[in-house]
Amino acid sequence: MIIHARIGLIGILILAAGAGAAEVPALQTPAPVIYLADNLDEADRLGWCIDTLGRGFAETLQAHSCKPQGGDVQFTFEQNGGPIRSVAFPDFCVEHVPGGEQAFALTSCDADLPAQRFIHDPEAQSISPADDPAMCMVVGTQSRQAGPFMSRSLELAVCDETPESRKEWVVVDG
Repeated sequence: MIIHARIGLIGILILAAGAGAAEVPALQTPAPVIYLADNLDEADRLGWCIDTLGRGFAETLQAHSCKPQGGDVQFTFEQNGGPIRSVAFPDFCVEHVPGGEQAFALTSCDADLPAQRFIHDPEAQSISPADDPAMCMVVGTQSRQAGPFMSRSLELAVCDETPESRKEWVVVDG
């Protein structure tokens, strides 16, 4: 009887430890791509990528299901304080907009603009503005349907106050 109780307790502890584990997405998007390391609640396990709002070009950025065909969810990253550049719109780069309605925008690339420079910490897997490394690019807490896909807001938050599941990014070069 005691043996069964111990096995039961060990099983419960193993299940509890696994409950918080990240679910890795089954990424289908071709490289280059930047995607969230945790699938969170993406229904088709496609993962979460940086994306332009709506179809085609848009200045507003969001987190979106990584699309198998790529397109506006593909971005390149010059990781040593460089820009995050759109593959679909190569003259446009991600810019962080402090105090703006949206934390990030897709604007014309400008090598002299500090708001377009980012750093990727490979150990923490975080992406931060080069001029404010205490802040991280994160996905919002709520997901919503976006046609056949899903979307979330793309936000800037204090790194130390944000769960890893919402701020760990994988950068795959092309």
